[in-house]
Amino acid sequence: MNRIVTLVLFIVLFNCRNNAQENAKQQATEVGPPVEVPIKNGKARAYFASGCFWCVEAIYESVKGVDEAISGYSGGHTQNPTYESSNTGRTGHAEAVEVIYNPNVVSFETLVDVYFASQNPTQVNGQGPDRGSQYRSIIFYQNKAQKDIIIKKKEALAQKLNASIAAEVLPFKKFWKAEDYHQNYERLHPNNSYIRNVSIPRLKRFQTKMPEVLKKEH
Repeated sequence: MNRIVTLVLFIVLFNCRNNAQENAKQQATEVGPPVEVPIKNGKARAYFASGCFWCVEAIYESVKGVDEAISGYSGGHTQNPTYESSNTGRTGHAEAVEVIYNPNVVSFETLVDVYFASQNPTQVNGQGPDRGSQYRSIIFYQNKAQKDIIIKKKEALAQKLNASIAAEVLPFKKFWKAEDYHQNYERLHPNNSYIRNVSIPRLKRFQTKMPEVLKKEH
């Protein structure tokens, strides 16, 4: 009997220690100074998570001044996340995009406006039919100026909607590029049922809200 009790206590303590270690890893990603990505060849980078990265990538690539949006993972506590591992919800990562843009054409402030205009800002842990922490909304900041812009716009939107805004505001640490087959998915797979029924309608709703920021071809 004593052996059974001892074994149970050992298992409980082991699990508690593992949970504490995982929590510590996750907290470590949310504290400390952000990593600032330098401007290269006149192009800056910004990072956003807002549900399925197929949708978000297409939204940002329709905006003037944006050269490219890359699908990937960020905000978690594990190294080298994959689509399969992030979908477990245990890596802490969310599907995110890296937005490569010309700051002389489009400002970070406008990119934040695009972010809030292209989603349901009150939905927690997901967008539309996509649910789970891997689909949660996060805006990553790289310096105090960006953080101030995000907080100001988030507070103004909360007041306007008289509701809590779900987007987390986190210091940027690292972006992990997603698998090749995820890149430009909406453009390359226009007849995919998810793209037709979720991604394209979401893109069109955004374009209706902010036509002034769209590239001519859109």
